[in-house]
Amino acid sequence: MDTNNLLNHLVTAVLVIDKELRPCFVNAAAEQLLGLGSHKLTEQSLAEHYQLLGVEPKLLMDAVQTGQGLTVNTTTLITLDGQHHTVDLTLIPLEQEQTLSLLELRQVDQQRRIHQQLSQDAQQQAAQFLVRNLAHEIKNPLGGLRGAAQLLARELTDPGLKEFTSLIIEQADRLRSLVDRLLGPQRPTQHSLHNIHQVVQKVLKLVEMALPTNIRLRRDYDPSIPDIEMDADQLQQAVLNIVQNAIQALDPTGGEIVIKTRTQHQVTIGSQRHKLVLELSIIDNGPGIPPELIDTLFYPMVTSKEQGSGLGLSIAHNIARLHNGRIDCVSTPGHTEFIISLPIHSAR
Repeated sequence: MDTNNLLNHLVTAVLVIDKELRPCFVNAAAEQLLGLGSHKLTEQSLAEHYQLLGVEPKLLMDAVQTGQGLTVNTTTLITLDGQHHTVDLTLIPLEQEQTLSLLELRQVDQQRRIHQQLSQDAQQQAAQFLVRNLAHEIKNPLGGLRGAAQLLARELTDPGLKEFTSLIIEQADRLRSLVDRLLGPQRPTQHSLHNIHQVVQKVLKLVEMALPTNIRLRRDYDPSIPDIEMDADQLQQAVLNIVQNAIQALDPTGGEIVIKTRTQHQVTIGSQRHKLVLELSIIDNGPGIPPELIDTLFYPMVTSKEQGSGLGLSIAHNIARLHNGRIDCVSTPGHTEFIISLPIHSAR
């Protein structure tokens, strides 16, 4: 059995490091976690390949040089490309190779995301069930009200009185439009192959026409991402909703919005594990989302904006769900990131 091939199938990042903390071997999961290839990783000390690790290099070096094991749970790792991870770190000396140690970095933010998504999906579906029933109860009398106003308008000859029936019809239409937006798409539509960057470019072209001068848009695309099956119109709407939220968060102080695409391997969405997943990130350097809203961010009618409807993120979440994907949010002051994850299926 090929040991290297076996290690490359693990989802845990595994590195073999020497007494100077220079990696001698890294598996595929370690390359993905640190965002660097094996050749690059083995050229320099481990500390050169990340911005921050919640364990001092001296502590690691002392453990390696004295042949001691080390375990640190739920520590922070920030990679060179700015990705934040929570990992469990385990260092084990290799008995047959006294100068080498085995370092494991197991991501636990993935498990936290899975648990959060399952809980969020269950609560979201319950909220949508309530909203659908409420919308049904609203739309029926609303249609009757609008019809009655139209009939009354035909009977009236006084233009001043017709103004009131026109107002009734106008407000009934506005409420119906609000209810339709509240419901959003409910069933999967016909999907076809599209390039995610073409979808994003259409959104950005629309946004740039009215973009404030103090807000910058930056693209950070991975051009190797293959076409994926999607409803392009729905995904445009989801991306547009999130980008517009970012613009509103930066207005009037200004700032930068980064649209980034990457692929990730062996990602679990819901209860299903996917070999390859597209991650589309919309990142802004605004003030961040209030902590009390994070857990209910994707619920209908939840918003921190005075004039907001609270529907944009709820609709985006539902669109991602209809694509067998998910949306995650990480937010601290100065860094808010929405990540749309969509499975990439191999060409048949």
